[in-house]
Amino acid sequence: MLGKSIIAEIDKKQEQFEQLSMNIWENPEVAFEEKKACTLIAQFLQKEGFQVEIGYANLPTAIRAVWGGGKPVIGFLGEYDALPGMSQKVATKKEPVIENDPGQGCGHNLLGVAHVAAAIGLKKEMTEKNLPGTIIFYGCPAEETLIGKGLMAKEGAFEEIDMSFSWHPAPYNEVSTGRSVACNGVKFHFKGITAHAGGDPENGRSALDAAELMNVGTNYLREHVTDDVRFHYCYTDGGTVPNIVPDKASVWYYVRALSREAVNDAYERLIKVAKGAALMTETKVEVEFLGGCYNTLQNHVLLHTVHETMQEILLPEWTKEEIEFAKELNKTSANFNKMVASGKINKDTHIDNVIPPITNNNWTASTDVGDVMHIAPGVFFMTTASNIGAAFHSWHITASSGSSIGMKGMIYAGKIMAISALKAVENPIIVEKAWKEFEKTMNGKTYECPLP
Repeated sequence: MLGKSIIAEIDKKQEQFEQLSMNIWENPEVAFEEKKACTLIAQFLQKEGFQVEIGYANLPTAIRAVWGGGKPVIGFLGEYDALPGMSQKVATKKEPVIENDPGQGCGHNLLGVAHVAAAIGLKKEMTEKNLPGTIIFYGCPAEETLIGKGLMAKEGAFEEIDMSFSWHPAPYNEVSTGRSVACNGVKFHFKGITAHAGGDPENGRSALDAAELMNVGTNYLREHVTDDVRFHYCYTDGGTVPNIVPDKASVWYYVRALSREAVNDAYERLIKVAKGAALMTETKVEVEFLGGCYNTLQNHVLLHTVHETMQEILLPEWTKEEIEFAKELNKTSANFNKMVASGKINKDTHIDNVIPPITNNNWTASTDVGDVMHIAPGVFFMTTASNIGAAFHSWHITASSGSSIGMKGMIYAGKIMAISALKAVENPIIVEKAWKEFEKTMNGKTYECPLP
C-alpha cells in the first residue's frame, strides 16, 4: 500500500503530535509573538533529523526546517498564531480560560502540527525507499494578519519549492476548486481642527465628520463594484468627549475580492472616497497602507491528488463522548440550525464524517496561503476538526481545537498531505503537470509582493 510507512509513523508518534499541539493550545500567542510555539515546533523537528533555522526571512518566529536533497522540493505551510480575545476552555458552554486573553479560535495549534506530522511521515517513507527529494516545513507566523507569508516571500521564501501543501481545520471535509479572496488592509487617519463644540463650532473642522462621510461614501460605492468585492471597517479613533470637535479620527478598512486586480481597483476607488470626505470637511487624510494578500490559486492536479488520497485513508471514527460534546456545542450554534433547516444536514449529524465530491465553493475569508500559490503550484484543503455547526473564529473552534475531535482531524490531515506529496515524489509526471497548469494559469504574470 502506498503510504503504509507514513501512516505507521504518524500513528506511532500520534501522542507526541497531540501533546505538541496541546502545548501550543495551552499557550496561545498572537501574531508575531509566537515564541513558545516556534521553539516547540523547531525543537521537535530538530530531534526528528531536520536542519532547522529559527528567525527565517528576518522574522523572529518564522521557521525553515529542511530534510533530504534534490528534486522535487515539497513545502508544508505551518501556522501557529492565535486570535485575540478567543480564550476558551474545552467546554460546551462559553467559558474563557482567562477573560479577553488569546485563544486558538482558528485552530492553528492543529494546523501547525498537522504539517509537522506530514513532514515527518513523508521523511520516514522516503528514507525507507531511498527516494530523492527535499522536504521543507515552513513555520509561518502571523497568518491572522494576512501578511506573514507575504513578508517571508518578500525575502525570497518559497522560490525554492516545486509545490506546497496547506491544510486548515474546519467543521467539515472539503476540497474545492474555489478561491479564498484577496485582501488589502488600510487605515485612514483624518486630521482636523479642535474647537468647543458648543462655544465656537464654526472654528472646528471635525476629523470624525470626515471619517463618517467616508463611510457613507463607501456605502454608496458598494452599489458600483462587482459582487465579489467587500468593504468592512471599524473605528480606531473617534474623539474624546462630545463637547470637543475631534481633530483626530481613524478608520481601519479591509477590501476583499476574488482577485488581486479587483482588490487593487476597489482600493484605489476607496482612496478617492477618503480624499473626497477630507475635501468636504476641510480636513486632511493620511493613508496608511498595511499590506495585503493574494487570493488562493488551487492547482487542480494537486487538488485531485489530495481528494483521491482522502478517499483512500480511513476517516476518523467519532466516539459517543465526542458526538455528545459536539451535540452540546451545536445547541448554541446558529449555523447548525440553519444547516438543518435548509436540509444540508440531518439533525442528528453533529460531526461531519463524509468526503464529498470536489466542490467549486469560493471562500469569502482570506488567507496569505494565496501568496505562496502565486509563486509555485499549491493546494489548500480542509478536514473536520470541530462540531459541524462551529463558526470560524469562534469559541466553538477554540474548544474543539483542544479536544480529541480536533486532534483526530489534525492526524487525518497530516496523513493526507504526506501521502499526496509521496505520490508526487514517486511520480514526477504529477510535478510536471502541476507546473504546466500553473504556468498556463499565471499566463505570464509573476508574483508581486503586495506589502509596503
